[in-house]
This record gives sequence, structure tokens and C-alpha cells, in this order.
Amino acid sequence: MVLETVRALLQFTTILPVGKVPADFTLLTRHSYLYPLAGYLIGGTTAGICLLVQDPGIAAAVAVALLLLITGANHFDGLLDLGDGVMAHGDRERRVRALTDRYLGTGGVAMGAAVLLITFSSLQALHPFAAALLTAEVGGQFAMVMLTCYGKPFHEGLHSRFYHDAKPFFPLAALALCLPLILLPLTPIQLGAAFSLMIATPLVLNAISNRLFGGVNGDVTGASHEITRAIILAAIALI
Repeated sequence: MVLETVRALLQFTTILPVGKVPADFTLLTRHSYLYPLAGYLIGGTTAGICLLVQDPGIAAAVAVALLLLITGANHFDGLLDLGDGVMAHGDRERRVRALTDRYLGTGGVAMGAAVLLITFSSLQALHPFAAALLTAEVGGQFAMVMLTCYGKPFHEGLHSRFYHDAKPFFPLAALALCLPLILLPLTPIQLGAAFSLMIATPLVLNAISNRLFGGVNGDVTGASHEITRAIILAAIALI
């Protein structure tokens, strides 16, 4: 059962070959606190490959490309949709329509470009960036646990399934999975900033989403991963 749950997690968060037969999706919705485990795999794989690249700029670009590739750009797609919803003019109904439709607008392009630029420039400044990238990726996955538990859905869909299956202890369980990050070669201030931001960022996004859309959906949850990862990387680079 444990292996099947992890397989469901990796099938949802990555494009890695973990079996041709789809795993039981309810195993993931009932154990979504395991998201940080995917962060260790995604961040560790990306960082390990990029350690072979000596040039800081190229290494940072390869890292961004690998993050998008390994995750299938699934969460990045949510970021683009969130950008459209945030930048849309008009009432809540129009914003929700921009968030949930299949078209990409200027707002999505702008938000996607901004997050990618912050991610790239932070990685370039941190070269070698293995510890920072692993921390940021795990932190981004933790952010999704926060929104899964506290982001009240504004309609029935993928996110509502996670939300209704989530339990109050999920954030604490996910936080426990993040504790091995303290063993990485980062300063206490950098680690403190990372842990603070992976909690604060999804809470801020939840407040913004409630105000603009009347709740949260899967796009907002996925976007929280991309935004939190970029913010953590920037903070570690600046400290």
C-alpha cells in the first residue's frame, strides 16, 4: 500500500516512468502530506545532473528546463492560469472565467516569465546551487499541502477532492518530512527563511485567491509550488 501511494504521488507530480498502469488516485488524495517526498526526488535529480555543468548560467538554465520537464510543466500550467485570473479586469465571475478557461493570456505570460526569471537568476547567483534547489523544491511541494488543507474550493473539481480528503494533521506531517533539510549546507538564517516562506507564501496566496476568486482550485495550488520555490531561491540567494 505504501509503495502504491508513492507511485500515485510520482505519477501525479512527475512524468517519471513508475508503471504503465495508473495508480489508485484516492491513495494520493488521502495522503497528500507526502508531497515533500516528490520534492526530494525532483530537486535531487535536477541538482545532481546540474552539478556536472560548470558554467553557472548554463547550469541555471538546465535546472529550470529539467524542473519543467520532470514535472511535465503541470504546476507551471497552473501558474499561467493564475496569472490570467489575477490580471483579468472585472468582477469575480470574469476573473474565475479567466483562471479556468483553456486560453493563455497576457497575464499568464507575464506571471510565468516573472517566476522563471526569478528562479533562473537566483540559481545563477547561488552556483553551486544543489542545497538551495533541493530546499526550494521541497518547500514548494509543502506549499501545496498547505493549500490542499486550507484552500477552500470555489467549485467541485480536482482540488475539491484533495481538500475533502485532507486531515488537520497533514501540514504537520508534511513539515516533519521537510526536517531533513536542516542537514543541508545552508546557514541557519537561510534555512529559517526557507521554512518561514514555505508556510507564509501559500497562506498569502490563499488570502489573495479567496478575495479574487472566492476560493482555491487546482491551478492556484499548482501555482503555489512554482511561486514558493522561486521566492525561497531568491531569499537564499539574497541572504
